[in-house]
Amino acid sequence: MQSVSNAQSNKIRKKSKRRNKTPFGGWKENVAGYLFIAPMFIGTSVLVLFPIISSLVLSFTNWNFVSGFEGASFVGIENFKKLFTTNLFHKALINNFILLLAVPVTLIISLALAVIINKHVYLKDMFKVIYFMPFISSVVAVAVVFQVLFHPSKGPINQLLMSLGVENPPGWIADISFSLPSVMLIMIWTGIGFNLIIYLAGLQNIPKELYEAAQMDGASSWYQFTKITVPLVSPTTFLLLITGVISSFKVFDLIIVLTNGGPANSTLTPVVYLYQQAFLELKTGYASAISLVLFILILIITYIQFIVQKKWVNY
Repeated sequence: MQSVSNAQSNKIRKKSKRRNKTPFGGWKENVAGYLFIAPMFIGTSVLVLFPIISSLVLSFTNWNFVSGFEGASFVGIENFKKLFTTNLFHKALINNFILLLAVPVTLIISLALAVIINKHVYLKDMFKVIYFMPFISSVVAVAVVFQVLFHPSKGPINQLLMSLGVENPPGWIADISFSLPSVMLIMIWTGIGFNLIIYLAGLQNIPKELYEAAQMDGASSWYQFTKITVPLVSPTTFLLLITGVISSFKVFDLIIVLTNGGPANSTLTPVVYLYQQAFLELKTGYASAISLVLFILILIITYIQFIVQKKWVNY
């Protein structure tokens, strides 16, 4: 019996050696693997990698897409010099950094609602759907609805304020002072649903024994929230903070439909400014420089967040 088993093991070793000697280490397996990754690789290359590389190259040229590639001329860093000395771009950056204030406000409201729904509300699924609806709704439809709500004279909001005795209600999106806060209110309203769902998932992963032990020690609800809930959902908060910051730099369709960057450029953002320069002014090279600066800025902010998170995120 032992000799038979030895003979079988020797046959298996010979077969494995023959397989290892096959050219290219089993070319059939390699071809099958390449075929499986080919659709994603081609799609990523055409839709992501090629536009990124093209934008990087075009940022150093004076070109517009109407004239064709033969009309491109190399100008070095002139686009970047012009960009950093343009007041409109400075205004757009300041507006975008103000929009960042909507991110922590959204996180605070979402976490508070998630805790309330998780502990004190029945029919949790119904409330999840209610709060998630604005997030999955069409941004264009949301912007049109808020155009009606924020109408300076005939909007329902100002009609209500005037009926309550407010003689001069805000102009909202028609007022330079209130247009950007109006956009922030819409961003908060639409973003609460997504953050709420993610926070509810994070809260359900917290062991209930921690709350039971804290209650036995006489800890108050606020103490449990600050010492148990907030630290243990900090990885979720970190994820939502990064995605929220990146999303705030990509706000485009809401502003285009709602205010088109106005009034008086009070809601202008770098993405809207990029669109205006690329497709209205036909300055593709200059617009590519804007996109490159915006990409580097988001990269720096994300890197800073990853460094700072070591001090407040508990894994």
